[in-house]
Amino acid sequence: MNSEVSTFPTRSLVTERAAALPSESVRHFSERLAFETDPSDLHHDLEAGVSGVVAIDTRSQEAYATAHIPGAISLPHREMSSATTAHLRTDGVYVTYCWGPGCNASTKGALHLGELGFAVKELIGGLEYWGREGYPVRAGNTP
Repeated sequence: MNSEVSTFPTRSLVTERAAALPSESVRHFSERLAFETDPSDLHHDLEAGVSGVVAIDTRSQEAYATAHIPGAISLPHREMSSATTAHLRTDGVYVTYCWGPGCNASTKGALHLGELGFAVKELIGGLEYWGREGYPVRAGNTP
């Protein structure tokens, strides 16, 4: 065991760039939470039957039929339009998801829904992280 004490300060990779001011941190993280949610929070709201929170699977109908979040509706991002979203409540919050971090269908779906005037958040990690948390998935074409 080396008993010598280094006289050189240890370089920190964490503080190589200074941390933001607390007020900037609050703004930044509040903005992030306005755009995204995680599987735990979505699962809680769906299980509790929170009114107006709806999960939207933005993948293809075939992918939805293979596995989806129970209660989620299938609305592929490529099919989103004023006609295909006419049945959606305008006072709800829609949580889009796709397979996982390597898929951007949920981002495209969130963009389309926002353009159509809906309040929307994206599910961090998608269906992959939903499953990693141990939450159930359902197969078939019904929510």
